[in-house]
Amino acid sequence: MAVRYRSLTKDVQMTRIGDLEVDSRVSVLPKLPQGPFVRLPDERILTVDDTEVLQSRDEGNTWQRSPLFLPEQELRVSSERAMVRTHGGTIVLVFMNMTDHEWDWDERTCLPDPASRLPVWSIRSVDEGATWVDAQMIYEKYCGDIHDMIQTSDGTLIAPVQELLYQEGRHALRPQYSTDDGKTWHRANLLDIGGRGHHDGLIEGTLVELRDGRVWMLCRTNLERFWSAVSDDMGQHWRVLEPSEIAASSAPGQIERLASGRLALVWNRPLPEGAADHPRTGGDRLWSEIPVSNHRAELSLAFSDDDGASWSKPAVIARKPEAWLSYPHIFEQRPGRLWITTMQGELRLALSENDFAG
Repeated sequence: MAVRYRSLTKDVQMTRIGDLEVDSRVSVLPKLPQGPFVRLPDERILTVDDTEVLQSRDEGNTWQRSPLFLPEQELRVSSERAMVRTHGGTIVLVFMNMTDHEWDWDERTCLPDPASRLPVWSIRSVDEGATWVDAQMIYEKYCGDIHDMIQTSDGTLIAPVQELLYQEGRHALRPQYSTDDGKTWHRANLLDIGGRGHHDGLIEGTLVELRDGRVWMLCRTNLERFWSAVSDDMGQHWRVLEPSEIAASSAPGQIERLASGRLALVWNRPLPEGAADHPRTGGDRLWSEIPVSNHRAELSLAFSDDDGASWSKPAVIARKPEAWLSYPHIFEQRPGRLWITTMQGELRLALSENDFAG
């Protein structure tokens, strides 16, 4: 039974469904699978899970399944993945192959086992998801996450591939880019901010092309804010890396350019709404070098009209005490109507842009 009450934000009502609380302007859509999603020319919506393609002809109410891989392909898609439909009509999927996963962390040396492995693969469809071709490994060692991918105005695909630094005991980002709709891939320069631990370093980037043609990437860190990386040549080189002004938990966000021109950002802030502090974890060089906030019980939403120079006041769109509501995907189902799904917590939400940014 749903009940309404005042949240910590003045004049915002929340709806309670069991132990989940959602902003009253948000709809819960339990039939949705996890994103990312793409819209096809005949209005179908397409996504994938571990071994299948899912397609909906009725705006997400029902889903039909078909095989993603050939029987002889030993591939299984990770829960963290990215997918786009390019300007030329090719669907490109980038993922970690879970059938080739090895992980061990030495707690004495605070270093990964050299045999640790989780390769990144890409695969493409040139017939709107009916068949998939050009399956290839684009990074052979350990990648902890692929969370986003964009195609820029000049047609370049950019995916922020995460690389494990085995000798340093942390992760770093080395974006990969493709200029031929995902048929071949190239590695950009490595982005590294230091740290020590199996969840430390610069990780889990999300991307957007700015109006001036630069590509902006917001990256998860353990420093209680996103770090900002900028490329002025469509992802081939990243020469600016610095802290952003966006406070964030040790969790990824997703940024998306909407049809209105606004930027939307969904993420976990480091403190619960209205709180002055929150317990930290880590600091032992196992999880991280310094103590860090892993607050993920609230998912927040904000908008920017000026390409990220300023943001609307964050709105908590979902809250679930003692849970993790994180790893979000944004999909603009129709102009101004957003689907937001998460891997952790399995949120399945829909909302109107104008209810929050209008």
